[in-house]
Amino acid sequence: MDQVDAVVIGAGAVGLATARALAMAGRETIVLEVGTGIGQGVSSRNSEVIHAGLYYAPGSLKARLCVQGRAQILAFCDSHSVPYRLCGKLVVATANDQHPALERLQARARSNGVPVEAVTADAARALEPELHCTAALWSPGTGILDSHAYMLALQGDLERAGGAVALQSAVQSWRPQAEGGAVLQVASAEGLVELAAREVVNAGGLSACALAGALAGLAPEFQPQGRYAKGSYFTLPGRSPFQRLIYPAPVDAWLGVHATLDLGGQAKFGPDLEWLDCGDPDEIDYRVDPARAPVFEVAVRRYWPGLPEGALQPGYSGVRPKIHGPDSAAPDFRIDGPRAHGLKGIVNLLGIESPGLTSSLAIADWVLEVLADD
Repeated sequence: MDQVDAVVIGAGAVGLATARALAMAGRETIVLEVGTGIGQGVSSRNSEVIHAGLYYAPGSLKARLCVQGRAQILAFCDSHSVPYRLCGKLVVATANDQHPALERLQARARSNGVPVEAVTADAARALEPELHCTAALWSPGTGILDSHAYMLALQGDLERAGGAVALQSAVQSWRPQAEGGAVLQVASAEGLVELAAREVVNAGGLSACALAGALAGLAPEFQPQGRYAKGSYFTLPGRSPFQRLIYPAPVDAWLGVHATLDLGGQAKFGPDLEWLDCGDPDEIDYRVDPARAPVFEVAVRRYWPGLPEGALQPGYSGVRPKIHGPDSAAPDFRIDGPRAHGLKGIVNLLGIESPGLTSSLAIADWVLEVLADD
């Protein structure tokens, strides 16, 4: 049986960032990834937004790690030539009864140390002439990045530090070791193999809750039920009407159908919110239903009345790894380490949805602290 210092399950942005941190701290580190390439799950199907940290409860992991992670990811992109742009974001009210939501968001952003500015409708339209709103918040620190280039750069650092990514390697089961870490049963191209590691981090994304459930000896309260929430995006061929990101005033934990850009300047609108019944990532249908377009058109025209009829085209979809249902409030990130569950050298990352990409380097640092604290 092979033995290494550390294993990270999952080669998305968070898994690669964590593995990079472990390898750069001197651990012999292997990333086990079930797919045929890195970042093929949650990390490849999102808005590619660098979040500033407006939305999250002050003092929560989401708030703290987003603000810290944003600073880290910008520095990383600069040092590794990863393309990004701080285009800024306008969060807009389209009716007077939405103004209190903007005021609450402004107060929350300030509590999180995030610069925002309340602007009038006229000031917002001076920035974006196509925009309709009655008031807005301006977030200059929001941006977009090339998420795949970012993950390739993380992988490069990992490998330069002596780590490796093992593709098409699915963890079937794992059991704790008395001295810490776990022994993992891994189905690979070479067949079923056993791998022992003194430290194991479950960064499995959509499979993270199922992987936690497959860990022998983990108490039930540390095995939350995983839920899937699909979000579809529609694209707009041709020139974008906006040069900045446009978000509607937030409702509960959903940020609404917003307008984002890619680095090529193409506009995309989404995501919507569709709770899925399936419990297996392999059963997810990622196709975008063209019949959802009219609902998108209604949502988009609230802040862009000039949207031409039939202009939106089905784009792509992503699925958020939830640890709550549609009738409950969105919880914080769950980073369950040994002090919580009692299993030495093991960390489960659960419910790592937005702002997971922005927070990825900060999450990695937090995991190292959790393991050191153990």
